[in-house]
Amino acid sequence: MVLSSSSTMKRFSGKVAVVTASTQGIGFAIALRLGMEGASVVVSSRKPTNVDNAVQQLADHGITDVLGVPCHVSDAQQRKRLIQSTLDEAVPHMPRGSSITMISSIAAYQPQATMTMYGVTKTALLGLTKALAAELAPDIRVNTVAPGFVPTHFADFLVRNEDIKKAIEEKTLLGRLGKTSDMASAVAFLASSDASYITGETLVVAGGVPSRL
Repeated sequence: MVLSSSSTMKRFSGKVAVVTASTQGIGFAIALRLGMEGASVVVSSRKPTNVDNAVQQLADHGITDVLGVPCHVSDAQQRKRLIQSTLDEAVPHMPRGSSITMISSIAAYQPQATMTMYGVTKTALLGLTKALAAELAPDIRVNTVAPGFVPTHFADFLVRNEDIKKAIEEKTLLGRLGKTSDMASAVAFLASSDASYITGETLVVAGGVPSRL
């Protein structure tokens, strides 16, 4: 992964970033970007081996202030353990006044069986972002990134089939598929003080593909 020169900034020095579903794909790219910008990073996913591998990969990039915690975010007790582990092991090593940034992937969210399909649509995500922002303001900001077509392992068919890949690229104003680093850059902006007056918003990062958000 090639990081832009802007990633040499240290916007997250003295901050702790908890990134769920962060052992590969977009989540890992976000953890890497925030770590490169000085954050103390907490990575998690369901499988302990994946967590250990992610911690090692981050260390290989020179990011050593990392805590790995296995966590299935649909399990309330595991979510509590994730946060408690962060408070017990990551936060005490940070300077007084440090803040925590929580970044969670909707891909890791498992809705209740009683929820309708509407509950997992983009409209519901927009509404959730607005509602949480209103509930947690003014002390906590809540924003969402809506990715375009990014060929992670969940969507590698986009690059396996050349016809599908070409069709998507032709619909994209920038003429290419998205990269995990594109999403990480957007998240880093929204999580930083550069976006201190932004909350309750959804940022579409899709290369110019028309959206209906």
